[in-house]
Amino acid sequence: MGYKSLAEAVNDLERHGHLVRVKEEVDPYLEMAAIHLRVYENQGPAILFENIKGSRFPAVSNLFGTLDRSKFLFRDTLEQIKTLVELKGDPMKALQNPLKYVSAGLTAFSALPMRAGWNAPIKYGECRVSDIPQIVNWPMDGGAFVTMPQVYTEDIHQPGIMNANLGMYRIQLGGNDYRQDEEIGLHYQLHRGIGVHQTKANAAGQPLKVSIFVGGPPAHPLAAVMPLPEGLSEMTFAGALGNRRFRYFYDEEGFCISADADFVITGTVEPHENKPEGPFGDHLGYYSLKHPFPLMKVRKVYHRKNPIWSFTVVGRPPQEDTSFGDLIHDITGAAIPKEIPGLHAVNAVDAAGVHPLLFAIGSERYTPYLKERKPQEILTIANHILGKNQLSLAKYLFICAKEDRPDLDIHNIPAFLKHVLERLDLSRDIHFHTKTTIDTLDYSGSDLNSGSKVVFAVAGDQKRNLWAELPSHFSMPRGFENYKLVMPGVLAVEAPKYQDENASRDQVEIINEHLKTQNLGGLPILVMCDDAGFTAETINNFVWITFTRSNPSHDIHGVNAYFEHKHWACSSLIIDARIKPHHAPVLEKDPAVEKQIERLARPGASLHGII
Repeated sequence: MGYKSLAEAVNDLERHGHLVRVKEEVDPYLEMAAIHLRVYENQGPAILFENIKGSRFPAVSNLFGTLDRSKFLFRDTLEQIKTLVELKGDPMKALQNPLKYVSAGLTAFSALPMRAGWNAPIKYGECRVSDIPQIVNWPMDGGAFVTMPQVYTEDIHQPGIMNANLGMYRIQLGGNDYRQDEEIGLHYQLHRGIGVHQTKANAAGQPLKVSIFVGGPPAHPLAAVMPLPEGLSEMTFAGALGNRRFRYFYDEEGFCISADADFVITGTVEPHENKPEGPFGDHLGYYSLKHPFPLMKVRKVYHRKNPIWSFTVVGRPPQEDTSFGDLIHDITGAAIPKEIPGLHAVNAVDAAGVHPLLFAIGSERYTPYLKERKPQEILTIANHILGKNQLSLAKYLFICAKEDRPDLDIHNIPAFLKHVLERLDLSRDIHFHTKTTIDTLDYSGSDLNSGSKVVFAVAGDQKRNLWAELPSHFSMPRGFENYKLVMPGVLAVEAPKYQDENASRDQVEIINEHLKTQNLGGLPILVMCDDAGFTAETINNFVWITFTRSNPSHDIHGVNAYFEHKHWACSSLIIDARIKPHHAPVLEKDPAVEKQIERLARPGASLHGII
């Protein structure tokens, strides 16, 4: 549509029945987030909050709450963008079929950023950080956060917009030890582009200039989260996707300003200067705790006329960022597989919090002259995956060979796991990476950013029939009698509350002693958990519990486990997925707030029939 502003997009959504206005006064402390979560759970529309306690500015959320709505926002450019991404991965296609790709030239022109003139909308006014809606999403959050930011930084050695980074990193506006209106917190995870820029600035002893854009055309926040091919700028992508060139200028202090944004916060990060940031309810479904992160000293806060603050709520998936992920996958298609030879598909499983769990399908072509097939090429592919950008933060990678079942759907969790578990050779196919990096937000590891990984790689014929029900001879030892099948071949076992590693080893040994002489051929995985009923209730519960609450090197055990030339093996896996003392707290809603927002569901209220 070529939206010039967030307001244009909001009005377009409203005209087509995709947005609701909340006219009643709402509290930015917990209430707005609770309303958003309730509307999202009901697959409701985008929400424009017109009357926010303590702020003169309105706010919008749930813009991308469904894949259909996301596609609606980009309905005129989506197919062209797919072509552009496809060409970036394989430009020879334009030469092979020039008529098919003739529109790519026009799309590429829209992608070129342009300098804004003296009348840029963002120049309208200035305010303080405390004037912005101070939205707090979860009861234990450390303060108000920006949850839909576009954080802009430049390389001090290669300045300019074409070498800049635009990423979505969370921003803490207040609380903790921050001086109100003067300091805010900047949190980013490993392997982010901003980290490269800050490292260079630190080495030169220079402050890093940071501009935080909020709002603007919907293409801008989407560009900030896109895993773009090397050399493709987020600003060029935003222009192409939005069918409107990214407009910018530099203010008198040298900060880059997005001309079409609704708000822009500018400031500097001094070398090696930090303050505690957090806690914050995050997309794994837990709180990320308080840790030192870069301190940003605020210079100015710009806003356009009649601006709209944009936000979202993150928590246990699925959430609005799930739709973000679906749209990204729809756009990029096979972009990542093309970058890794032999890889056909990869899925960061949203239900498990994205980073903890990956499914992948690759080719197995190394020894076609041998009748017996085993994982070889897919092990090479697995190593490549775990060294690739954000994929490197994964803890669990399940990878199988396309040749064994060409129609296998990588997004069908039960079918994919069933295929893997039917073929898994427990004496050969489990490969650990210990003392390595994991997601900053994942507290299952041994320290911040530190943990382990494991690869389950399978190729060849089916090796077992998975138990769809437990045989009459099966039993568990005293203290573990409450158990339930999650799916064929996977058993959730309720265990006593986790105390420490020693007690855990003792409990695993009790289970091992009881099971080591039983025939467990159809049961390759047992999951020790705090609540077997909840874990087995849905497949989403199972993957969330199992893969967010376990550190492979510490929490994977086995029945009849042994080492052979340093390779670990067993006859059945035992994964300890109980909550441990070092884990972050689970996100839980405030019952009083949940009751408060019921007023908006009454007849005549703004959200009647929606929540």
